[in-house]
Amino acid sequence: MSLSWPVILIATTNPGKIREITRVLAGIPVEWRTLAYLAAMNEPDETGATFAENARLKARAYAAAAGLPTVAEDSGLTIDALAGRPGVRSARYPGATYADKFAGLYAELSPHPRPWRAHFVAALAFALPDSGSPRVVYECEGVVDGEIVPAPRGLNGFGYDPIFAYAPDGRTGGELSDAEKLAVSHRGRAFRRFRDWLEASAVTGSAASPRRT
Repeated sequence: MSLSWPVILIATTNPGKIREITRVLAGIPVEWRTLAYLAAMNEPDETGATFAENARLKARAYAAAAGLPTVAEDSGLTIDALAGRPGVRSARYPGATYADKFAGLYAELSPHPRPWRAHFVAALAFALPDSGSPRVVYECEGVVDGEIVPAPRGLNGFGYDPIFAYAPDGRTGGELSDAEKLAVSHRGRAFRRFRDWLEASAVTGSAASPRRT
């Protein structure tokens, strides 16, 4: 398999995300770089109203800064009882630590009856630098359903994993092994679609037309 892009930038510094993403993409004949490759630059403001808008924004900004094809994702937790919050502000939900964030969410959820239905969402965008005017040529989304458990469970994973129980498994992301989580997670689903697209692009030799799945 031969791709048109020997080097692709993964637009994150989050070690947990990097670990998951590179596992899904293992075996693709590409040199994967992360934001550690770039000289220090200001992160683009995530001003999008949706995960998809923020993923596109980041993919274009980092493709322009690095001059490299760039895959970016924006992900987070949406909770039905909270009208979809924290949503695109998941990483910026108040709290210096995730334990603090959990406490705040439980306080907000306490007036609402269980089950507290929730969803993990990951939107992905892949942009080509195209002489300084980056364009998104592929985007997709991965979503998983579940619910918020009454108290955090498990020591694995990262972020909101310990409070989110996957349906129908019933275990939280903190209780799943890395391999088990990757098989069902929102990020795993999105990046498996991206992998499929990369492999199809290698066969056709073309990625000229933007595509969303």
